[in-house]
Amino acid sequence: MQTSPANDRPVSPPLSKRATRRLIQRALVLAGRRREVRQHIRHLQIGTVWSLQDWGLEWTVEIDRGRLHFDRRPVKDPTLRLTWTSASSLFGGAGATTPSEPLVEGAADLPLRRALDILCRAFRQELEYVIRNPVDERGIPLV
Repeated sequence: MQTSPANDRPVSPPLSKRATRRLIQRALVLAGRRREVRQHIRHLQIGTVWSLQDWGLEWTVEIDRGRLHFDRRPVKDPTLRLTWTSASSLFGGAGATTPSEPLVEGAADLPLRRALDILCRAFRQELEYVIRNPVDERGIPLV
């Protein structure tokens, strides 16, 4: 794998939209298995739409009493909408010390906002892991 000359970090190969969806879905599954995430989302029942503007990707993450459900189709009336303006802001933010936060649209009370922050933090950490190791739990490559 090539490295960038500025900071000797691996340069990821360009990803297709399908591969990007698979990496994002795997990162969400892994984030949903974390204990600190589950304890904050176990009482929530909301639908959120996550989007990547420059690629035109949208997906739904439904939180149903502690379980995360991923769907490629956007929900009709989401409680919250999280938007990254570019793929580099999503993938560049993965594992960085100052990650790129998504734009959040929608009303969010304090417990919902706290749960969302914890979920996003876990998602970014798991996305970094999945980018470095793009295989599922059975060892099948995601990319």
